[in-house]
Amino acid sequence: MLSDVLAGVGLVVAAAASGAAILLPPGRPRALLMVVAMILFPVLIAGDQWHTTQIVDLRHDQARIVELLALSAAAIAVLTYLFRRWPILLPLAILFAIPFRVPLHAGGDTANLLVPLYLVIAAAVVATLLRDWTEPPTVHAPRALAYVLAAAVVLYALQALYSDDFSKGLQNVCFFFVPFTIAYRLLREVEWDRRLLRWALIVVGVEAVAFVLVGGVESATRSLFWNDQIIRSNEFHTYFRVNSVFWDPNVYGRYLALVTVVATGAMLWARTREAFWLLSGLILVLWIGLVPTYSQSSFLALLAGLAVLAAIRWSWRWTLAAVAVGAIGAVLVVLLVGGSGKITSDRLNVDLSGRGSLISGGADLFAERPIQGYGSGSFQAAYRDHRDNKDAPVTVSHTEPVTVAAEQGLLGLCVYLALIAVALWTLGRGLWSAPRPAGLAARAVVLAAFVALLVHTLAYAGFFEDPLTWVLLAIGASLAWAEPAVRKPA
Repeated sequence: MLSDVLAGVGLVVAAAASGAAILLPPGRPRALLMVVAMILFPVLIAGDQWHTTQIVDLRHDQARIVELLALSAAAIAVLTYLFRRWPILLPLAILFAIPFRVPLHAGGDTANLLVPLYLVIAAAVVATLLRDWTEPPTVHAPRALAYVLAAAVVLYALQALYSDDFSKGLQNVCFFFVPFTIAYRLLREVEWDRRLLRWALIVVGVEAVAFVLVGGVESATRSLFWNDQIIRSNEFHTYFRVNSVFWDPNVYGRYLALVTVVATGAMLWARTREAFWLLSGLILVLWIGLVPTYSQSSFLALLAGLAVLAAIRWSWRWTLAAVAVGAIGAVLVVLLVGGSGKITSDRLNVDLSGRGSLISGGADLFAERPIQGYGSGSFQAAYRDHRDNKDAPVTVSHTEPVTVAAEQGLLGLCVYLALIAVALWTLGRGLWSAPRPAGLAARAVVLAAFVALLVHTLAYAGFFEDPLTWVLLAIGASLAWAEPAVRKPA
């Protein structure tokens, strides 16, 4: 009982500290809060998993613990020096580390964690602490997006306290909400000028091409590097799905779709012929890599992002008309391809790989507890109990609003919808006005990529759990609210 109370208190403190870091101005209090949040993150995880096979196996291998701590400390020290010496490396390092997960083996089990990203964020926090400790605090007026993000983080932590699966809620807060909130704050105060944006495009473009090459090797050899579930499913399908260095083909497809949107936006506003053709070649490579993922949600996300770019670059009216025609055509194809001329719930459920049942089950969970939900991270446990199926292989509904509604009820759903509304307003602020705002191209690209990500989460979930969400919000907010005196063409 005491350990549960301490875990709950620590969880709320970590979430409150990271949320306050968004709102406070740069200075010693904010830096200390970020340090507290980053320290509590591994402590809470270790305490929650203390008696699991993985931690028990690790506890009995003291040499390995010392080795891991020494390597982590050395990596943080080196990165801290680099970030202090060349501040531009901080945002670029975060972008670079986002895709990589490290499989940690212990006790016969494996966990795929964003270890490189956590180390980069930890080093960034240390570098920020050293900077804020010696420099005077600056004036900082938090915007609406910062308040909604902080509210979302704290509310999720509070609702984990009564969750049907407290451990899952704690892991989500510690692995995603706390570090990603801090990353948002660090990136939000960066001046995203033309030079930094160019380097950011180079980093994600080169990475994406490397991932496509890995996926090409998988496709040519008909073998995957990891994920036994996908390996087994490929044995029963006429097509072969690749996942490159990612665990899930849909996550791999999401990454390629977002980079394709970014590259397309850069191509549309390219200033030189060389840049235009170079970006065109990059888009072709990314498309070749996206096809063998067979991720329908990624294709939809890509189309949504391209539609936003077309609306900003040319005309939102013609774009809306084209989208309407495309939607009608898609419905007709669905109706006529099967030959039945009608859509049934069973047919949709099969076409959507069982997601229809997950959505209906999530809606039933929401109807049972419409105000508070079953608690953060509880969808799997609540769904199994509700469906009376203890072996249901499900963790989320694969539709972000349904997962939020079932877990957090109207409280969480209102915050989630408010966040989306404020985010879209912030990222799209003034883009259709006359005269066009400074940095139009960069802001249009960020908005299009965020819309693509949002569409993907409607078909696959993973909104708050994806660091790209927080990165896009940070870059977009920084560009949208840059002072005219210091704003540079982007």
